[in-house]
Amino acid sequence: MKTKLIRIGNSQGVRIPKPLIEESGLSGEIEMILRDNEIVLRAAEPSRKGWNAAFRKMAAQADDQLEDWSGSEPNSEWDETEWSWEDASGEEI
Repeated sequence: MKTKLIRIGNSQGVRIPKPLIEESGLSGEIEMILRDNEIVLRAAEPSRKGWNAAFRKMAAQADDQLEDWSGSEPNSEWDETEWSWEDASGEEI
């Protein structure tokens, strides 16, 4: 299937025909990669993929503390009662 580059502001783009979009399963955010003089489009990996599992593993091994606490202030009462960390789905970690 052939198509032409189209001008989009100071850039150029390509219209991807609907059948190719449907067959590839692309939607939302995609990644463009230049590989051996070819432009490859693929579904974008979620940001920070795998971080929750890695952090849980670190916590289980007690390896989730900052390397150097010297000179830092202790947590305030507000830090201890109001601050929480959540993953991308809103689940507290």
